[in-house]
Amino acid sequence: MASRKPHILIVGAGIGGTAAALALLKRGFDVDLYEQASELREVGAGIQISPNGNLALNALGVFETLRDLSTKAESKEVRLWNTGRSWKTFDLGAEAVSRYGFPYLTVYRPDLLNVLADAVRREKPDAIHLGKRCKTFSETDGRVTVTFEDGTQATGDALIGADGVHSVIRTGLFGGDRSKFLGMMVWRAVIPMELLPERMKRSVAAAWLGPHGHIVHYPLRNGQLVNFVATVEREDWQTESWSTEGTNAECARDYEGWHPEIQTLIAAAPKLFKWALVGRPLLPQWTKGHISLLGDACHPTLQLLAQGAVMAIEDAVILGRCFEKYDDVHTALTRYEVARRAITRRKVEGATDNVKRFHNEAFNDEKDAEVFIAREWGRESILERYEWMFTYDVTTTAI
Repeated sequence: MASRKPHILIVGAGIGGTAAALALLKRGFDVDLYEQASELREVGAGIQISPNGNLALNALGVFETLRDLSTKAESKEVRLWNTGRSWKTFDLGAEAVSRYGFPYLTVYRPDLLNVLADAVRREKPDAIHLGKRCKTFSETDGRVTVTFEDGTQATGDALIGADGVHSVIRTGLFGGDRSKFLGMMVWRAVIPMELLPERMKRSVAAAWLGPHGHIVHYPLRNGQLVNFVATVEREDWQTESWSTEGTNAECARDYEGWHPEIQTLIAAAPKLFKWALVGRPLLPQWTKGHISLLGDACHPTLQLLAQGAVMAIEDAVILGRCFEKYDDVHTALTRYEVARRAITRRKVEGATDNVKRFHNEAFNDEKDAEVFIAREWGRESILERYEWMFTYDVTTTAI
């Protein structure tokens, strides 16, 4: 008689949790996904998905649906913070597809979550449970029980903590959060393209580089929206929350002296939110017994490599492959961790290393900036730095 497939519990129904549920359900595993919020929602912001991330989404069967909701930026450029001078980086359209098999897309985060959640519900209509905030969890004889704040419980053969940077599962497994403020804060906004002057309505992903800050903006929803993310070195805001609203005037002050196009973007933003950048040490271990972590719960990262959500999606595909290959739950979880630990570490460290490429004193002088950008942002430099990342194939990597 064939052995029973394990029943897997997932805490956290963000991008990583829903992707993991989908990866497992498509392989015939029973999954229940628990989300503390009363409705499925993502921060209204943009996200970049590199070719390796789109390969992973294709493995989940949702790439084509998401592509139709997304934007392929015609080009990518870096610009100097005060003069606006631009340098084109490597092409994100045809070259990405020819080199890596998939494009580089810019996506509205709620669209990504909705596509994943809809696919989960097609596999199992009642898989997602809302209003379920995890309070405690325990494992006994290979069975894991989660207790929620409403007093209910769920029991399964495995538990995946996909509950983000403030993970209850991580804290329960490995202790408190050792976070450290990094001396930077971020502004974000989603701006209707129609609010911008005609000259700024371009399908271009731009990174503005400065001595003590940088700004990234790119189109979303087939050019209907512009995602705006601005990082500035500041010591006086240390609240790590994506839901704290700031003012246009405060944001404009942070970018005083920057190019007029930046001030135009700030002025056009219907709402601006701000949060502090906080670093956390890399975990030496993600798995205990029949419990493991996924996404930001185990490898939170700065946004300076555009791989945060991509890593969670890749985790999900590898997790599904490991459960499919290994009958023993602990073996499957251990092999998943081993397969993902080194590459996620490299990405987290790469994002931290990129701070010096986005914030640098060389940008105070245009001649110095030209030399620096030619060295660090030229096509060959970028390919040398990131080819390993874009060619990573989550469907064939060893598990």
